[in-house]
Amino acid sequence: MPKMVFIAADGVTRTEVDAPLGLSVLEIAHRNGIDLEGACEGSLACSTCHVVVDPAFFDKLEEPKEEEEDMLDLAFGLTHTSRLGCQILMTDELDGLVVRLPVATRNMMVDKR
Repeated sequence: MPKMVFIAADGVTRTEVDAPLGLSVLEIAHRNGIDLEGACEGSLACSTCHVVVDPAFFDKLEEPKEEEEDMLDLAFGLTHTSRLGCQILMTDELDGLVVRLPVATRNMMVDKR
């Protein structure tokens, strides 16, 4: 089974988990108790599942849809490898995927820090 690694917002704590094919990074996080909010439950209505993808994997991802790009504009701490976890689906090619959780998320008008 493919694996992936979540790096906590502290930038140090690493958690390697099983990453079943076809599940989103958000679903994998929730299955493993990783603190990735996903307030809209993956319906592309928020940016609370924002993750920073390791550059080694970024080009292996499908291009983001316009709706994802619009939601990313609302994300706290946006980087050039930022994506929404609900839009990254695990594939064999992504085995070993590494994502970092941002130090904060923006949920509507309230920041979670």
